[in-house]
Amino acid sequence: MASDKSDLLQGTLDMLVLKIVALEPVHGYGIAQRIQQISRDVLQVQQGSLYPALHRLEKRGWLAAEWRESETGREAKFYSLTRVGRKQLEAETENWDRLAGAVALIMKTAE
Repeated sequence: MASDKSDLLQGTLDMLVLKIVALEPVHGYGIAQRIQQISRDVLQVQQGSLYPALHRLEKRGWLAAEWRESETGREAKFYSLTRVGRKQLEAETENWDRLAGAVALIMKTAE
């Protein structure tokens, strides 16, 4: 039986993380929460996928990170989008729109 939750491909996860972080600086747990909330519980990001993605995006220079106090009073690493990350997000958004349009064309093909 198929799960109602969707697994994310690495590239798609990267794009979603960039989009969430573009809204405002946020810590890892907050990123996972927002993806789940905005997708109406369709998408859930596991820590085992999220934190490697955050490190990868930071290493590529698309995210910057700084330690700050979170809402709970604990120290947390907050991520923000860099100028290069914003350009990457724009490119990935264009590519996603093109890909989604192409898939939609195929799915609307009469059988």
